[in-house]
Amino acid sequence: MKLPESQSRSFSQMNTAEFQQYVREYSKVKGFDTSTIEQRTLYLMTEVGELAKEVLNVSFSPDEEKRENLGFEMYDVVWNIFDLANKLGIDLEQAFTQKMAINEKRTWE
Repeated sequence: MKLPESQSRSFSQMNTAEFQQYVREYSKVKGFDTSTIEQRTLYLMTEVGELAKEVLNVSFSPDEEKRENLGFEMYDVVWNIFDLANKLGIDLEQAFTQKMAINEKRTWE
């Protein structure tokens, strides 16, 4: 199977809906689409743990390589969120837009 067309584009050239579609296509090509919602949630939790570990590494010994790894782990977390949204049928662009409107009216104390 061939990777999605968007593979040749950079992330900065994609909007939320395009990235969500990229994740959907990439997941299918790589066979990740067979995981259950529960499995994807656990993968997400694993990636959040890896992100926490990288934050700890950077806090003790900041250097460029560790900061780069931190960015990679952040990507993995975001990717898993988008894949989970696909499995649940959630349009993240719409959810983000609606939640931003809610937050604009919200007050925190």
